[in-house]
Amino acid sequence: MADKIKTVVVLVQENRSFDHMLGWMKSLNPEIDGVTGAEFNRANAGDEASPAIHFGDGSQYVDPDPGHSFQAIYEQVYGDPYTWGVTSPATKPGVASPPMSGFVQEAGKERPGMPATVMNGFRPDAVPVYRELVREFAVCDRWFASVPTSTQPNRMFVHSATSHGLVSNDGKMLRAGLPQRTIFDALHDAGHSFGVYYQFPRALRPLLQLT
Repeated sequence: MADKIKTVVVLVQENRSFDHMLGWMKSLNPEIDGVTGAEFNRANAGDEASPAIHFGDGSQYVDPDPGHSFQAIYEQVYGDPYTWGVTSPATKPGVASPPMSGFVQEAGKERPGMPATVMNGFRPDAVPVYRELVREFAVCDRWFASVPTSTQPNRMFVHSATSHGLVSNDGKMLRAGLPQRTIFDALHDAGHSFGVYYQFPRALRPLLQLT
């Protein structure tokens, strides 16, 4: 079967969670591990007296972006502000499973009105292309970022399976170049052709075509 595959296209888009883009597709197919609307965060994580904001289906174009530094994401997944000295933004000592309880709390620090914005996903009719793809093809519903942080470290994982310790959009390091080999090096060495197409150099949103 592998010898019948002539071209592989990998489309990399900007940071979005599964629940944000496809969570409500569960309404089309209950087998999808999506959302029901019962999910919520409290305005103040961990405070049972704090108002609960439930996940809705009112997503539209999101501007400005929610926080996606590793400090912001740590607070979103654990419900506590990140404190310097924690060895990794991906783990919190003594917590086996992140409660995912701080999205509303952290969004409130970004901008007024942002908490209600982040607790929403797209209803299927709002993203008709995705809706039809979901109806016709398989859906992988277990999405996880390689690094719980901003764009470029995760782009490095796409291209080379490591960010070489990079946990932020460090322009100086990115311009200098990281030392690891990339998939493009491996393709070149194996005699395969490839192309990289992008929309904005700064955002580095590639469309990788392997032939």
